[in-house]
Amino acid sequence: MSRRHHEFEEFARARTPQLYRSAWMLCGDAHRAEDLVQDTLAKVFVRWHRPLVGAIDNPAAYAHTTLVRTYISAQRRRSNHERPTEHLPEQAVTGPQHQDGAATRLTLAAALEELAPLDRAVLVMRYLDDTSVADTAAALGVSGQAVRNRTLRALDRLRAVLGTSLDDLIESGGS
Repeated sequence: MSRRHHEFEEFARARTPQLYRSAWMLCGDAHRAEDLVQDTLAKVFVRWHRPLVGAIDNPAAYAHTTLVRTYISAQRRRSNHERPTEHLPEQAVTGPQHQDGAATRLTLAAALEELAPLDRAVLVMRYLDDTSVADTAAALGVSGQAVRNRTLRALDRLRAVLGTSLDDLIESGGS
């Protein structure tokens, strides 16, 4: 195995948890998130093995940008919005703290689902991944002002969907 291949494997092992977390917040579905991470790592792998001219300066940032752009591209496809299901999944019964946290995550995921893909990507990058306005703008290929505008509008839409439950979510802290 080549040194570059070994380096990529180490990178992929180290970054997969963060990429998966972001992907899940973008998709709201564990299986789609896993597919998104896999597609992202495949694209990074191809770029990783290019000659030094195409070397990646910041692999973590490149992978995250690739993840978000892959998600947005996938959202544009009509078939991506289909979710066949025969039965509704059963909810696990656990302790009250876990139920509150799970309910919070499900409520937030449902509210995020109502947003446009780019708005959702902006919120996930800005608040979940703690990415700066400039870095978010660069990753999405838009201006910093566009990121600020989308953030404000997306938060307003979230508040409209969640209503007073947004305050409840913040107070509970997702415990």
